[in-house]
Amino acid sequence: MENVRARDIAEAVGGRLLCGDPETLVENISIDSRTMKGRDLFVPIRGVKVDAHRFIPGAFAAGAAATFTSEDEEKEDSHPWIRVDDTVRALQALGAWYRARLTLPIVGITGSVGKTTTREMITAALSAGKRVYSTHGNSNGQLGVPLTISEADLSAEVTVLEMGMSEPGEMSRIAAIARPQIAVVTNIGVSHIENLGSRENICREKLHITDFFGPEDILIFNGDDDLLPAWRDNGRFRTVSFGQGPENEYRAEDIHQEGGRTCFTVRAGERTLALSLGVPGLHNVMNALAALAVADQCGVDMDAAAAKLAEFHGFDRRLQVFAENGYTYIDDTYNASPDSMRAALQVLAETPTAGRRIAVLADMLELGPDAPEYHRQIGAYAAKLPVDAVFLVGELAKNIGRGLEETGRSAVYCENNRDAAERVRAWRRPGDVILLKGSNGMHLGEVLAALRDGKREKQ
Repeated sequence: MENVRARDIAEAVGGRLLCGDPETLVENISIDSRTMKGRDLFVPIRGVKVDAHRFIPGAFAAGAAATFTSEDEEKEDSHPWIRVDDTVRALQALGAWYRARLTLPIVGITGSVGKTTTREMITAALSAGKRVYSTHGNSNGQLGVPLTISEADLSAEVTVLEMGMSEPGEMSRIAAIARPQIAVVTNIGVSHIENLGSRENICREKLHITDFFGPEDILIFNGDDDLLPAWRDNGRFRTVSFGQGPENEYRAEDIHQEGGRTCFTVRAGERTLALSLGVPGLHNVMNALAALAVADQCGVDMDAAAAKLAEFHGFDRRLQVFAENGYTYIDDTYNASPDSMRAALQVLAETPTAGRRIAVLADMLELGPDAPEYHRQIGAYAAKLPVDAVFLVGELAKNIGRGLEETGRSAVYCENNRDAAERVRAWRRPGDVILLKGSNGMHLGEVLAALRDGKREKQ
């Protein structure tokens, strides 16, 4: 933040300055007392197990300039203490206040699958013609978005924000902070259906990203999704779609693999261009189309944007393909949903190999009461693909085995990650391709780490 003082913050959030110099400059915001950047406003979050108010002294010792508090009514200190009723709501109010000071346009990205990769692709495409500031890491929720906005580079010409939600009302609160002028919706799946009840509810919740749109603002959506096209021609704001269908303004045609790259033709009105991606999968073709649509709508030359996308090599733990010690690994251990699980299995099936194809699959979490059926469907899907062995970890993943067994295929059930690593290690041989895919909470990265450790290799 630039030129922000303690009294500005108190006024912005409707708080009360209990002590300290009201002219104290604040340059950063932190919710972690261990990661002060200097002249921070410390925001103590009261969690289920820990109330971060007890870390306020440590935050000041580490360089904080001021703090919120919802516990104290009076205080004597040289540092500014700002009394607020709720520190989370105060953080969000501060983010919204600082957003109102920014003149640069904001691109917001949401969807059930692919938000982070799409964010990175959009950032790459826009960088062909503009200075871009983008969300870092996974700061995409009610805490992360105001923190990201507070750190915005004022020299940038456009900001790209990932905007995630997992419960009713959350996207409305985030949209009120970020107020994007361009919104991208990648797809509507079943992630967080446990909290929202249905895909239709998920769609409605995600489309709250447009709550503060005006008639010139743009919704860019996946036109191949079965729910999103209903928002076309809504009369409230502009819409642009991407996909493979002929009704989409940005279309992908002639999708094929060539030299280990995903190649296709992009058609946008009367324009055509060839694009070659260094990341696998049809879903990344869709992500690239979204990125090109944003770049084009922001006035960036599409050929230059395509050249930047051709240099994109993916994001950590999201379908990262690499060869090591005679094996090819597909690391997709960051998270999992039915859509992303099918996409990962398709990438495994299409990956060239002189050996066999192995899938190590774990539970997909937060899918609600229908979770067993979603897992069974993944097994049925995998049974149709050229996958030679499936190793399963987790109680829900046993239902993937059910889906396989119903078609006459089989699976190997593993007690835990260590057991999975040992079983895969004993079965594999050089030349094999190994996919690892599961929800982040299943920690399949442990299996990958064990497989990459050659000390106990048995061949």
